[in-house]
Amino acid sequence: MLFKQQYLFTPGPTPISDRVTHAMNRPMLAHRSKEFSNLLEDVSNRLKPIFGSRDPVLLVAGSGTSALEAAACNIMEDGDHVVVIITGAFGERFASICQAFGAIVHRLHIEWGKACGPDQLQDFLKSIKCPVKAVFATYCETSTGVINPIKELGQITKDSSNALFVVDGVSCIGAVRVDMEAWQIDVLVSGSQKALMLPPGLAFIALNEKAKETIKNCQTKRFYLDLNRYLASYHKESSTPFTPAVSLISGAQEVCSLIEEEGMENVVSRHELLKNMLRLGLKEIKIPLFVSDEIASPTVTSIKPAEEAVKLMKQTLQDRFGIIIAGGQKHLKGKILRIGHMGYCTPFDILKVLTGLEIIQSEQWNENLFGKATAKAEEVWRNYV
Repeated sequence: MLFKQQYLFTPGPTPISDRVTHAMNRPMLAHRSKEFSNLLEDVSNRLKPIFGSRDPVLLVAGSGTSALEAAACNIMEDGDHVVVIITGAFGERFASICQAFGAIVHRLHIEWGKACGPDQLQDFLKSIKCPVKAVFATYCETSTGVINPIKELGQITKDSSNALFVVDGVSCIGAVRVDMEAWQIDVLVSGSQKALMLPPGLAFIALNEKAKETIKNCQTKRFYLDLNRYLASYHKESSTPFTPAVSLISGAQEVCSLIEEEGMENVVSRHELLKNMLRLGLKEIKIPLFVSDEIASPTVTSIKPAEEAVKLMKQTLQDRFGIIIAGGQKHLKGKILRIGHMGYCTPFDILKVLTGLEIIQSEQWNENLFGKATAKAEEVWRNYV
């Protein structure tokens, strides 16, 4: 059977609402016009509750990695000691970025598939016999599907040091609760192509006053990603220092409307529902989960089929059903699969993925598993409603 329609279930990019697509197709604005200034100011302010920020969120034309680099190069100077919590590939990326700017990086390695416990961070900070400039953490580790206890890690950071607490929220902001002040987050970054329901190419950076003061005094050389320029341009002219991604920002305005209409608490609850539907459905058809329920992300689920079945399962989903999921990264390549369920995703979408997996599993095990995963998922959904 030919499936011309493709269904995107990668952990990014993610599906986009028709409303957002239409918004991005609006006639182009001059980026130094009053109309664009109004647009930027509107979006930056409406993003505040999504980021749990008191201040407008900065928008930078660039990928999520550009946000990570901006977070690093604007607060660190050559020779600064920093701690990076590494629970997967993107924690390691944060460490590599810090190292590239001359920081002395203390890596807190956590086994992939596990979350960093507050006690682990506390003990690690105590073991470092010098002042730590910043602690870098990943909220959702995309490469494993782990959610880290950011609130508790922020508390430990401040109790144990005077360090800045910097959080990578790329693969979960827009789908989870966050409160920068209460959780003691100084810098929170994200990207457009995940739970924020946009194409790749827009980075988001939220800062508190302590972070802004550090950025102001930082002597590290940078140009395009110098956040002083973005702060000055926004506050003086409601603009950006360099050419912005105008169409993406128009799309972000519509994303804010979608989230406001649903209600942020309902958005968070929906992502928990999607996670539970998928995980319980997978258990019914003998597909092992890579991460325990207690630390499972509401935006991406990792599974660990038999190693010989990993490639076959991914390819069969795509070739027979048009369902696109992602493989593992680094040493998990060929060992796990990752299913994204964030942003513009509904319970019906979860049933679609589970149906495809039921067929594959039934054929592999030579056992009738049809309807088992979807029935369990529907049960979860009924209880939610």
